[in-house]
Amino acid sequence: MLDAGQPSGDLQEIYQEVYNLANAKVIQAKQEAVDVVSAKLRESVTTVVADYRGLNVSQVTELRKQLRDAGIEFQVLKNTLLRRATAAAELTELDEVLTGPTAIAFSADDVVAPAKILNDFAKKNEALKIKGGVVEGRVVSLEEVQALAELPSREGLLSMLLSVLQAPVRNFALAVKAVGEKEEQGA
Repeated sequence: MLDAGQPSGDLQEIYQEVYNLANAKVIQAKQEAVDVVSAKLRESVTTVVADYRGLNVSQVTELRKQLRDAGIEFQVLKNTLLRRATAAAELTELDEVLTGPTAIAFSADDVVAPAKILNDFAKKNEALKIKGGVVEGRVVSLEEVQALAELPSREGLLSMLLSVLQAPVRNFALAVKAVGEKEEQGA
């Protein structure tokens, strides 16, 4: 006689098979997520890791908007998944900052923008704490991320470069003009 709470042998085997299939799909999905994150870690020119604990929904939404507008991807990820991704990307030095709630910003194009946006946001919202990051494949500390954030933006650097390149031409034009005016006065 069967116990009402126990499935029969065949039914128990079916339950086990369904459980195993479901478990295999979950493991496969998790591995795919690790692969995606490790690819982002390898391909991003800058990745910044932060603790977002204490930010309210509207603050996180504002931060996401600022990052999105700059073309930066921002995700909240589990530390276990991140540790597996850092191992796959050979960036295990980053594991020491993967404690507590972790948000990560990936930038494929601009080296300075994620550090600058997160650093500026952290100054206005003390709850956001930058932990560290990866810049061009090298794990960097909080201090290095903050130093990167203090650099001028790409547009600012291009503007400075343009000014430096224009200076000799401008000075030459002023010298020619001064010589011309001097000759006019002398004539």
